[in-house]
Amino acid sequence: MVVKNAILCDIHGERVTDLRIEDGVVTEIAEGLSCSETLDASGFYFMPLLVDTNVRVQDSSLNAKNIKALSDEALQAGIGHVVLNPDSAPAIDNEIVLEFAQNGLHELRGAKVDLMLNTLKEDNTLSNIAILLKRGAVAPYMSTIAKNDVAIKIAQYCQMYGVTLFCKAEDNSLISSGVMLEGDVSSKFGLAGIPDLSEVLHVSRMIEIARHFKIKILFKSIASPRSIYLINKAKQDGVDVTCEVSIHHLSNSDEACKNFNTTAKLNPPLSSKDDLMLLQDALKAGQIDILTTLHQPSSPLNKEVAFYDAAYGCEGLKNAMSIYYTKLVKSGIISMQELVRLCVKNPSKAIGESAGEIKVGKRANAMLFNPKSVSVMEDKLSLYCGEELYGEVKTIF
Repeated sequence: MVVKNAILCDIHGERVTDLRIEDGVVTEIAEGLSCSETLDASGFYFMPLLVDTNVRVQDSSLNAKNIKALSDEALQAGIGHVVLNPDSAPAIDNEIVLEFAQNGLHELRGAKVDLMLNTLKEDNTLSNIAILLKRGAVAPYMSTIAKNDVAIKIAQYCQMYGVTLFCKAEDNSLISSGVMLEGDVSSKFGLAGIPDLSEVLHVSRMIEIARHFKIKILFKSIASPRSIYLINKAKQDGVDVTCEVSIHHLSNSDEACKNFNTTAKLNPPLSSKDDLMLLQDALKAGQIDILTTLHQPSSPLNKEVAFYDAAYGCEGLKNAMSIYYTKLVKSGIISMQELVRLCVKNPSKAIGESAGEIKVGKRANAMLFNPKSVSVMEDKLSLYCGEELYGEVKTIF
């Protein structure tokens, strides 16, 4: 088939052209193509499917049904590849659970699903990282609740296998009693707060470990502008560290928790209004490397309770591409080309793959996205429920 007059957008920029696609492969890109089967894509973006390396299944319950539902929902939203967080129930920290999860990947018709491994067992001892990597886990994941001796052993494994360490910076003693960011809003609501030092302290610590062992670290779902400053300062010094920020932290502040709105109870907690603006400035300045939906859906049973007792997380995949477009591209914060870099090229690179370019001879792995479509988000478990969203995924290739 031939896709006519599309706005081809990848890591190289945008241009209006035609594309010929045969058996899922792009065979020709040029103007004036013809075919008996054509699709007029005037005004539509033809762009790569997104990649998200920070998602969880429903209620973090790891089973084939939940993996399939996640895969299907992701593809409908314009995401073609997801990597599951391993801190699920059961956690992916041994060969039995890894094989169990891999069995759930068979015959998926939605987005491709890959698995991380949890480097820490429930008792905070080391899992068998070497075996899990050899058995198909794409990256090791570590929470900084790990003690220094354990963190150093994990770094040595990453050095040995040349993989990126996916690192969640948090302090166990500071996060255990809090439920949202410590500040004026938490005080107003009478809710126990988590200081942003919980993240910043451990970002500093892990930067030094990355520097010493010369390993790659991707800091997961960063929420503090100070952390981003430290990470970018380390980059300038030649340390191979990158950071990921969620769309929620770029479009919502801790004020979203008003009226004890449990949908806004996230991990990490939403930042203050001032820090939200600083995060957006960091994004504009190219200091953020990866974007994520931070998809962590919970059943109403776990959300429609008191704020303190509610589960962390919210729906992130539904209408993901439309949310990215509305909040970041249409608002003028970043370009569509930059969105491809942040949501396709860089997350793929973090797991040792290459994506983000549409060229002849490669599988399409793309979507047609209509930026002019308007809809209202109706999902009550989404932070954007009731909001007007722009853009719609029309076709998946």
